[in-house]
Amino acid sequence: MAGLLERFASFDTSRVPSPCFVVDEAALEQNLRLLARVQQESGAKILLALKAFSMFSLAPLVSRYLSGTCASGLHEARLGREEFGGEVHTFSAAFTREDLLQVLAISDHVVFNSCDQLDRFEPEIRAALAARPGLEIGLRLNPEHSEGAVPLYDPCAPCSRLGVVHSALRDSSLEHVSGLHFHTLCEQDFPPLERTVRAFEERFGDLIPRMKWINFGGGHHITRPGYQIDALIALLREFQSRWGVQVYLEPGEAIAYHCGVMVAEVLDITQNGMAQAILDTSATCHMPDVIEMPYRPVITGAGDPGQFVHTYRLGGQTCLAGDVIGDWSFPEPLRVGSRIVFEDMAYYTMVKTTTFNGINLPSIAIWNSDSDALRVVRRFGYEDFRNRLS
Repeated sequence: MAGLLERFASFDTSRVPSPCFVVDEAALEQNLRLLARVQQESGAKILLALKAFSMFSLAPLVSRYLSGTCASGLHEARLGREEFGGEVHTFSAAFTREDLLQVLAISDHVVFNSCDQLDRFEPEIRAALAARPGLEIGLRLNPEHSEGAVPLYDPCAPCSRLGVVHSALRDSSLEHVSGLHFHTLCEQDFPPLERTVRAFEERFGDLIPRMKWINFGGGHHITRPGYQIDALIALLREFQSRWGVQVYLEPGEAIAYHCGVMVAEVLDITQNGMAQAILDTSATCHMPDVIEMPYRPVITGAGDPGQFVHTYRLGGQTCLAGDVIGDWSFPEPLRVGSRIVFEDMAYYTMVKTTTFNGINLPSIAIWNSDSDALRVVRRFGYEDFRNRLS
């Protein structure tokens, strides 16, 4: 499987506006084929986590390979139902009654985050099940088994608000529950999943025989080179056979891993203790994980400070003093108009963009690395900024 750098090496960045997300549909299809193989050989079902990748222009391609989508609320559930098809699974840390009524009407699985919400909305759940007998109700559990290295992205960190811990579980709340959900991973391979499944069975194994399905959540880096595909398939087959349940996986990154970049342009070069390059993109607006995580993107052809001759601090257009992407070095000096390519920007980055300071959202383009076909599917402007505000 060709890597991201190899695929985009031939891409002419001048063909797209700047800034612009560019997604390679050929690379996306390679990932989808691998995920389809896991489904076929294991019997498990794989859903696209819309929270990570919601590019509905590519929904027809995704729907050819995956079983459906999982949503984190009403709007994602609508997008899954209207654009992607297949099964729609919806979870929220807490539902409002207004949203829940709509979610129950359009979702195949609705997963609650607490026994209190199951009890509070029992009349609505009962009515929805009567109207739609195929509807499945689930409960997210917290196995209190942490595999995450960064607490911000660890659903099982101490005092996490996500999932019901064993001590808070009430059997009386499970009347309508036909499936259980857990999620502990973030960009991880198979061994952490294997340990999590073991911990889940030890803590909640008494509930599994009463269920029809178990959702193993997301964070599975299945399409990353070196992921233990055969071990994953074996675990999924064995778990489903032993417990008599349908297993679901809902990765987000794995669908769009190594599929896209963001093209940006240098607007100005300044000096203050070091060379500064001001870009038409922004950490604050277009790649917030740089500030939240912190996260350091990979830039094609660039290296660590001092690795090459010319070192720059890259920053955004906004008035926020901390709108700094980081320091990189380049073999050649940057100039106004130079194009910079941030790698692996298809997942999470695209869905987290904002218009703070009125900064324009990046355009979105689809490229095919096999045919070299390119189409810009979305450009944004003033109305997209204005209409959010009043």
